[in-house]
Amino acid sequence: MPKKRSGGGLTTTQQAAKFVGVAALSGAVLAGIALPAAGALGLAAKGTVEGFDEIPSNLKTPPLSQRTTIQDRDGGTIATVYSRDRTVVPLKDISPYMQDAIIAIEDSRFYEHGAVDLKGILRAMNRNVQAGGTAQGASTLTQQYVKNVFVEEAGDDPEKVAEATQQTLGRKVRELKYAIQVEEELGKKKILENYLNITFFGQQAYGVEAASQRYFSKHAKDLKVEEAALLAGIVQSPSRYDPVNDTEEATKRRNTVLARMAAVKSITQAEADKAMETPIKLKVSRPKNGCITAVSGSGFFCDYVRKTILTDPAFGKTDEERAKLWNLGGLTIRTTLDPRAQKAANEAATARVYKDDKFAASVVQVQPGSGKILSMGQSRPYGLDQKQNETVLNLAVSNKMGGSTYGFQVGSTFKPFTAAAALEKGISPATTFSSDWKMTLQEKDFRNCSGSPAGYAPWQLQNELESEKGTWDMTSALGKSINTYFAMLEQKAGLCETVEMAKKVGYERGDGKKIVENPSITLGSEVSTPLSMANAYAAFANRGTYCTPIAIESIKDPQGKKLDVPKTSCSRAMSERTADTINQMLKGVVEDGTGTQAGLSDRDNAGKTGTTNDRKDAWFVGYTPNLSTAVWVGDDIGEKSSMFNVTIGGRVYDKVCGGCLPGPIWRIAMTGALDASETPGFNTVPVPRGKEKDDKDKDKEKGDRDRGRDRDRGDDDKPGDDGNRFPGIELPEGVIGGPGGGGRGGGNEGP
Repeated sequence: MPKKRSGGGLTTTQQAAKFVGVAALSGAVLAGIALPAAGALGLAAKGTVEGFDEIPSNLKTPPLSQRTTIQDRDGGTIATVYSRDRTVVPLKDISPYMQDAIIAIEDSRFYEHGAVDLKGILRAMNRNVQAGGTAQGASTLTQQYVKNVFVEEAGDDPEKVAEATQQTLGRKVRELKYAIQVEEELGKKKILENYLNITFFGQQAYGVEAASQRYFSKHAKDLKVEEAALLAGIVQSPSRYDPVNDTEEATKRRNTVLARMAAVKSITQAEADKAMETPIKLKVSRPKNGCITAVSGSGFFCDYVRKTILTDPAFGKTDEERAKLWNLGGLTIRTTLDPRAQKAANEAATARVYKDDKFAASVVQVQPGSGKILSMGQSRPYGLDQKQNETVLNLAVSNKMGGSTYGFQVGSTFKPFTAAAALEKGISPATTFSSDWKMTLQEKDFRNCSGSPAGYAPWQLQNELESEKGTWDMTSALGKSINTYFAMLEQKAGLCETVEMAKKVGYERGDGKKIVENPSITLGSEVSTPLSMANAYAAFANRGTYCTPIAIESIKDPQGKKLDVPKTSCSRAMSERTADTINQMLKGVVEDGTGTQAGLSDRDNAGKTGTTNDRKDAWFVGYTPNLSTAVWVGDDIGEKSSMFNVTIGGRVYDKVCGGCLPGPIWRIAMTGALDASETPGFNTVPVPRGKEKDDKDKDKEKGDRDRGRDRDRGDDDKPGDDGNRFPGIELPEGVIGGPGGGGRGGGNEGP
């Protein structure tokens, strides 16, 4: 048995024999002698010789991970994201100094030998024998390139990286074989170009262009000789020769490269001496990676784009395929983001709700008729630093797309769907219902879509205020958000018809589960997301045609080839007449109903307020013919808190409501997004009215409302209400639609 050294390694004689064996093997390969598939060398091990007679295509043109650029609809950069910070450039865009430097220090005979440098192997063997260990390697630039391709392909998988770098004879033989074939098929110039684009230069920089930008803030084509030598020196050990952290060690290594360049006559000795005397002058550019760097608060939209690529089958049949596309990068993604709308949404979300408030705001805008998402704003900034109140939770979207677990109860913003279902069934807007301010209906009188009773319990519900009793038609019931009216309207139109209408306009739960067919759905007991609500209301603005939401206009790969992207799918959800009628009725909400603080004065607009049980969620969803916007305000962390006697955005609210906080936020977002844009109007249709209260009651109600407008209108949905219609009497929570008012579905929702 051969003797081992005391340290457990091979003896000097054994090391020499090993190198001789490798040299002989290399000679055999170069001579074209077929290598055995099995035998004493152990080349039959899995992964060593499969496909040995064919060079993989990825060695010719390796798919290098690069930066992906995400753009707004005008081509402006939103953010750059990457798993490898790399920009591939042709050899002509790399400084000749850089080309000479890397050859001088890594493989000075690059242009003289083939894929394997026998002279270099023998020289390394001799040095290592003298040193009693491994003092010098003998891999050519081509061999290093082949190894880097395997490492790049392994990505961040530690097992694959270990396999690609394992020090086994089998891997070395495979590397040699591929190196020979690469030399034959690519040629020296292309190999050098590929090598300089694939190599790691430390500080998260892959490839010479990224390295040049990182250390010197310049393009690789502009590198000076001393700068090129510095970068070439880093390659051997990026951590040891890091000029950012150890200038002295980096300088020594740079000078070694310069000396070598002079020795092989790629520069003169005088040039080398002058460069050695030049101190290292860095101009470091810190990497800006990921959606955290997105402009105008568009980090949440950026992340939505990322989620779209990772989840949509258009980008790959499996999760693995889609993840590979994203991680490989090099994409140019043109999105639907409107920079003006995004700026407005971000300003609106942060104007009335501060990032360190207990409650948060979400604003999302959609273009009717196209499904294009124009903006996503949020009161908390996008990021991972919780101490700075940052979050990556996108409150506008579903859980699958990075949002909350379930979404949020939508309150009275659901009522227009019930109204649309009724109109589609032929029920006139003039239809009136009379009730006291609270009432009881039977769940068994409502039928779900399977034809069965919705339940067998009594459903107790009530209106916002005790004074809200009498007779209403559909227009006034929408304007004043009368719960009792919509419960009876749903009963007449049908629970199933109401649910189906909601589905037709894209209403979805935030957790992706099936909509619960409970009568209280008409009052907003079900959960959804701001994006879903903005898109649903866009169907009204688009005269009854619903279009699925999209965030991506186009994608180009690194070669400029266009990839297929998801397209919006439009379908008729209701007749144009129904949509036109809803639009006219919802105009009343912002003109003299619960949404007067949201209304725009310079163009047709419509919308609906919503406030849920115990005031845990507050909404305003509204639109013009060319823009639909949803605003949500509520508790986004842990157990949801009620918004009674709270300070939000520096203002004190006795009780938050859809019209008094989300409404003004909506107005800011709409005004900024639509500034100087066209002002199309809704299609005007006559809306029949029913006989409501007698004139005496109407006059009294109008007087109450007018007097209320002289008071502070900031704390309730009802125009002119100061939070308590009964001076000296404290109203319990249940009066405004608490648990007792909603039935078993969780449901009485305030205006």
